[in-house]
Amino acid sequence: MWRQGGIVDTPDGEWYAMLFQDHGAVGRIPVLVPVKWENDFPVFGVDGKVPEQMEIPVPTAESGAKSVIKSNEFNNSDLMLEWQWNHNPDNKNWSLTERPGWLRLTTGRISQSIIDARNTLTQRTFGPVCSDAIALDVSNMKNGDVAGLAALQEYYGFVGVKMENGEKYIIAVNANSGIIQETDSIPLTQDRIYLRVDFDFKDAADKAYFYYSLDEINWIAIGSRLNMEYRLTHFTGYRFALFNYATQATGGYVDFDWFRVFDKIN
Repeated sequence: MWRQGGIVDTPDGEWYAMLFQDHGAVGRIPVLVPVKWENDFPVFGVDGKVPEQMEIPVPTAESGAKSVIKSNEFNNSDLMLEWQWNHNPDNKNWSLTERPGWLRLTTGRISQSIIDARNTLTQRTFGPVCSDAIALDVSNMKNGDVAGLAALQEYYGFVGVKMENGEKYIIAVNANSGIIQETDSIPLTQDRIYLRVDFDFKDAADKAYFYYSLDEINWIAIGSRLNMEYRLTHFTGYRFALFNYATQATGGYVDFDWFRVFDKIN
């Protein structure tokens, strides 16, 4: 389904429409459509149809155009513009300078789930497939804290670390159809861990898969497949999400060493 947009022209006299198109769980994506004028009326497409592919009539990434999705090593003192907070952030509880080269997320309120957690940092997913991974230091969590990497929408899923009774566990959570389930829990005995989520939007598959690694080499599947579904409650498609929230006491924190995004899945 086509949504709102506008018509623009180029210096050489060509006309295009920039529209939003519904694409299932990945959300509404921008689509460029050629436009011709007939009897002073704009006609979209070619021979009455919108082409599935066309040459981009603007500069490519190699000549200066920038992506809206980007990996981040957290080596700067400010966040890149590609990031979006899921809620208005509490600026006292995130930092790129307390531990240079790392993003620190500190809990500042009690939350019931990732949905009402503050300072959840996100970027948009993209199709037809994509993947993201993080390196995470969990040495300063408190009991009841949950931190990790999510596929974020109303029906979310995540792979993360939970601290409970002084022990840490790698967990997978799946909120398909609005029912929140912890589908896996594995004891964790080290402070650095790697987490990954693979997204398959190809041919409207709309599936996400979760993994963890203890050495950044060997990746182990965890939890159940997330059947992603676009929901108007969030009004966006699925997002990569870095999070840390408290369920018992505030003040615990985790450090993200890096976030890396890929346009393929294994």
